[in-house]
Amino acid sequence: MKQLIETIVKPLVDHPEDVHVNVVEEDYRVTYQLSVNKNDMGKVIGKQGRVAKAIRTVVYAAGTSQQKKIYLEINE
Repeated sequence: MKQLIETIVKPLVDHPEDVHVNVVEEDYRVTYQLSVNKNDMGKVIGKQGRVAKAIRTVVYAAGTSQQKKIYLEINE
């Protein structure tokens, strides 16, 4: 899943070397914390959050096979 997120986000940004995904696993949930360069934040979120929503949709769909709830947080 971490690879999937990086594969989606890196072509969108100007500084792909600053894209990092941290994984926080708990009992019933997995949180993926995506951090990007401050200048690329607008590109990852998109107009009215459309790009972020699309990324989350793909990640949630890919994670339906797991028994845990999946969350994606976008951080600076």
